[in-house]
Amino acid sequence: MRLTTVWGPVSRWGEFRRRQLQALERSNRLDRGPLGDEPGAAPAEHPLSRYGAVGQPLNRHSPFYLGFFGATGAMLAFGLWTTLGRLATTLSILLVAFFLALALDPVVERLMRHRVRRSAAVAAVFGGLVVVIGAIGWLVLPTAITQGSSLAQAAPQYVVDLLDARWVHELDSRYNVIGRLQTELLQKLGDQGFIEGLVGGLLGAGRAVLSGTFQILTVLVLTLYLLVSLPRVKHATYALVPVSRRPRVESLSEEIMRRVGSYAGGQVAIATLNATMSWIMMLIVGVPYSAALAVLVGVLGLIPMVGATLGAGLVTLVAFFDEPHKALVVVIYYVVYQQVENYLIAPRVMQHTVSVPGIVTVVAALTGGALLGILGALLAIPVAAGLLLIYDEVLVPRQRAA
Repeated sequence: MRLTTVWGPVSRWGEFRRRQLQALERSNRLDRGPLGDEPGAAPAEHPLSRYGAVGQPLNRHSPFYLGFFGATGAMLAFGLWTTLGRLATTLSILLVAFFLALALDPVVERLMRHRVRRSAAVAAVFGGLVVVIGAIGWLVLPTAITQGSSLAQAAPQYVVDLLDARWVHELDSRYNVIGRLQTELLQKLGDQGFIEGLVGGLLGAGRAVLSGTFQILTVLVLTLYLLVSLPRVKHATYALVPVSRRPRVESLSEEIMRRVGSYAGGQVAIATLNATMSWIMMLIVGVPYSAALAVLVGVLGLIPMVGATLGAGLVTLVAFFDEPHKALVVVIYYVVYQQVENYLIAPRVMQHTVSVPGIVTVVAALTGGALLGILGALLAIPVAAGLLLIYDEVLVPRQRAA
């Protein structure tokens, strides 16, 4: 039996299906011929041929092409840079939380080696961190509030004593200083812009305090999550590396994280010892506000290179305003203590953590401080230690092999 179709007579079903598929394929092309065309036949005139044949692709060397895609790339780069700028605070919080997690993870691992579950070890370590932060706040905040209220109450008497000073009267008799100050003060109080700026500054200070408190809480929460899920995070990150290079990348990454965590732990231990010894010294000498000053000395001691010196200068300044001879004792103590710390304590604590040359330490601290302020200075040395490890284990062997 022969079947007559638009493609002509067909005697077999297979041939009918073949011609049908060929026609369907040609119908999806603009340059197809009529339905009766045989495969390989020249395309005949067709109503759809008025659209024309498929042209050549765009010339990628044309000025229009280059300008359009160049401008698109520039806009995408600008948008990415703007987005990163807006996320600077978020990225800083995440970075601090990550470094805190790396610093606390060795303690968690040590507890796990004593057959403690990771969840219980994380709870114990994180609870200790919260207790330490709460103790610092309990030592600093009441002192700051008490001293601030005392200063506000004594401020009028300070002004009166200043105006009664002899040298102020001499300046006033020659240059009419007090009269000019009163005139300027009255003008400022009558200036609405000055009042709005003053109120805005006070509101900004309160907003900064609330924002700082919120950021501290956010860092603590992120640190807790990272501590709990750190093994899973590392496993998921290593899974993105090709299998052939995964053992090498994993060993280098683990060593970098070990150095970072060990450096953070060692720096905290040195700063804590400095704060404790400073508190004992201030109690013996009789320097006021010893507890709050000891906390500040410990916090400043975390900053590499200059932190301990800044803390010593702060304690010396407070001791000088209390009694000058106490300041002399404080200076002698810190000169002796910093020599002992630099040559005896710090080398023993840091001998198993990081090994960074002195010039690299200086450059890293200056660069980190210029980029991220105090946070950059804190993170500069462990980052430099990680980069040095990559230099020694990856770049140098590759150049030797070449």
